[in-house]
Amino acid sequence: MAALWRGYLRLLEIHPFKVQVASAGILIGIGDCCSQQVVERRGRKHDFRRTLGMASIGVFIVGPALRYWYIFLDSAIKGTRTIDALKKVAMDQTFFAPCIIATFFGTTGLLFGKTPEEIKSKFRNQYFKTLLTNYYIWPVIQTINFTFVPLQHRAFVVNFVAIFWNTYLSWAANKQEQDQEDTKK
Repeated sequence: MAALWRGYLRLLEIHPFKVQVASAGILIGIGDCCSQQVVERRGRKHDFRRTLGMASIGVFIVGPALRYWYIFLDSAIKGTRTIDALKKVAMDQTFFAPCIIATFFGTTGLLFGKTPEEIKSKFRNQYFKTLLTNYYIWPVIQTINFTFVPLQHRAFVVNFVAIFWNTYLSWAANKQEQDQEDTKK
């Protein structure tokens, strides 16, 4: 395990952008697998297209967004004192969290062929519940992250912790579809 971590750190140093977006994709894909297998109990009916789509969102949207957001926060608010971390958390939860959740719901809707009305319905039914759940989890994690974790490792910490968050997000993003399938049976 130590050798794997050292390899990761070496790659992160050489290719920070690629490693961070790949990590996001892999960990969001794992979150979707957990959602489908543990929460939804799909078993052999696992939707691999959905997992690939979720991982793609990690690679093309979440990974790059996290990387550049953290760089921006560190340039806007210098330092790692508790007060600095709290300022970063306030900005993160006020601006980034609502935007990335909205982007996530919109992107999953488009990626999986939903109509504009279905996407609007998803927002009405899930967006504020998801944002509220975010506020229960992420301020504490981000305070620790911004206080103790070096900039180059913050996206990894968030993506690792986010396996559980991504399980929830994947479930929330696909909940309406699951409910519709259940009513058809």
